[in-house]
Amino acid sequence: MKMNLFLALFFSLFITYQHSYAQGKDKEVLLPADTTNKVRKSDKEWKAQLTANAYQVLRKHGTERAFTGKYHDFKGKGTYVCAGCGNPLFSSKTKFDSGTGWPSFYQPVTKKNVTELVDKSYGMERVEVQCSKCDGHLGHVFEDGPEPTGLRYCINSAALQFQEDQVSKK
Repeated sequence: MKMNLFLALFFSLFITYQHSYAQGKDKEVLLPADTTNKVRKSDKEWKAQLTANAYQVLRKHGTERAFTGKYHDFKGKGTYVCAGCGNPLFSSKTKFDSGTGWPSFYQPVTKKNVTELVDKSYGMERVEVQCSKCDGHLGHVFEDGPEPTGLRYCINSAALQFQEDQVSKK
């Protein structure tokens, strides 16, 4: 009886370890999130707040098709904020045409507003970019961008909202 209890306990611990190891296996934090003022909502609350497309991208890690997003060829002057929580993410001053069909930026407004994680899903390794305030999926960052950083933050339009500069409104 004691042996059966021991074996059951051993296997349950082993399975728990394997599950927790597998959960973190596809994601490794490169740039940690700023945990102050985190936005936490239930799935039901996110669905009520976001458009279907924004929900799919931000909460389910979806990707919009290339050249279909409203900001891929947008030229306004201002700040792109998270469509989920309003966190300032990218300035139009760092936006460039990468030819990929998604809005591309060479740096965020500030590094603390984004979280970068190694994403090993789909049999490849990429760096996922999330909003540090609400953990919404934004897109990915690649090392093939222009100077001064050499980075290309390839971001889904559905994950963004644009706020025009007050100066350019006048």
